[in-house]
Amino acid sequence: MTTGPTAATRPRNRRQVIVEAAGQVFSERGYHAASMEEIAAVVGISGPALYRHFPNKYALFAECANVIVNKLVEVIDECPPEATLKDVLVAVTRVTVSRRASGGLYRWEARYLERADRRLLRTKFAHVVGRVIELVRREYPLPGEHLRAVAALGVIGSVTMHHTSIAQRRIEDLLLASALGVVATDPATAAGSASLVELPAQPVPRTRRAEILAAAIPLFAQDGFANVTNAQIAQAVGLAPSAIYRHYPGKVDILVAACLQAAGLLAQAVERSLQRATDPRQAVVALAAAYVAYCFEHNALNSVADAEVASLPADLRRPLILAQREHIAVWEQQLRLVRPELDPRQARMLVHAGFGVVVEAGRALRWQDTPGHRDTVTALVTGALIR
Repeated sequence: MTTGPTAATRPRNRRQVIVEAAGQVFSERGYHAASMEEIAAVVGISGPALYRHFPNKYALFAECANVIVNKLVEVIDECPPEATLKDVLVAVTRVTVSRRASGGLYRWEARYLERADRRLLRTKFAHVVGRVIELVRREYPLPGEHLRAVAALGVIGSVTMHHTSIAQRRIEDLLLASALGVVATDPATAAGSASLVELPAQPVPRTRRAEILAAAIPLFAQDGFANVTNAQIAQAVGLAPSAIYRHYPGKVDILVAACLQAAGLLAQAVERSLQRATDPRQAVVALAAAYVAYCFEHNALNSVADAEVASLPADLRRPLILAQREHIAVWEQQLRLVRPELDPRQARMLVHAGFGVVVEAGRALRWQDTPGHRDTVTALVTGALIR
């Protein structure tokens, strides 16, 4: 039987090519916004050809979610028993940086996995974290080895959440030094940093519009914007679903209002905290303390703003991205005053590393705002930024 040209030229690694392309699309567009047709177009195949490899979008997404973690488990297991913490972190960093374009789906999109798949993913990550904890405990015997280990991995994982472009070797060196700075940090070094923060209060819902927004935020945070319906939001407020439209033209407008509220609260927190700083180093600590306090105080709001901004149309997303850039620029300026050897892109990379510390440390603490947690996380962020 004669084979056609398509069959003759089909690459043997077609499935791998599909998974790599899909990982990038899911990471950039989100699970719900991405389509099988879009992924097929990126790969350069037809929709039916894609379905020959994967029966549906979920099956493809689930495989994508395991790509990086499987590689991390592999390199962790390849490290000999006598490997140092630096050896292990170098291996983890290289895998993460090389898979940077698709790594963003882990932080937010993995919540769309079914329970069994999510449990398996967590087991694999726990294996990686466990090895790092053992080495942190052995080489840096300070309090909170688990928190310092996950925070260091948060530094490395942060590279998947932004697009700052630097040579790969330089990225690896920056992230490794930052991660080692975290594990070497005594959590007690930022005791009292919370005193540098004066958080603005989240607005009290005094109007029906504000009540709808306040009800929608925890629903978006828990289930994801795409999975929440107007009927659920209306039920939480005690309205008929049709009544929502008297206050918001659509569900996306509620999301925009949430993102704008998050940006405004964070900008106020930063401005107030910097007023208390007397030198650049204290300004960096104040920025870290303000961001940590904001994330603990407004966790649901912050998680929605970070996770769902990609769900917005470009014209609605633009002012939010601009606000984020302005916020990061403040960090860059103060960090470069403390570390003048950094160029703007290097400083930006480290700022995102600090954000990664907050995300992973906060999750490890389950965002429980008990006494000392904010100071502890602020110390770890500072350790990631300032040697």
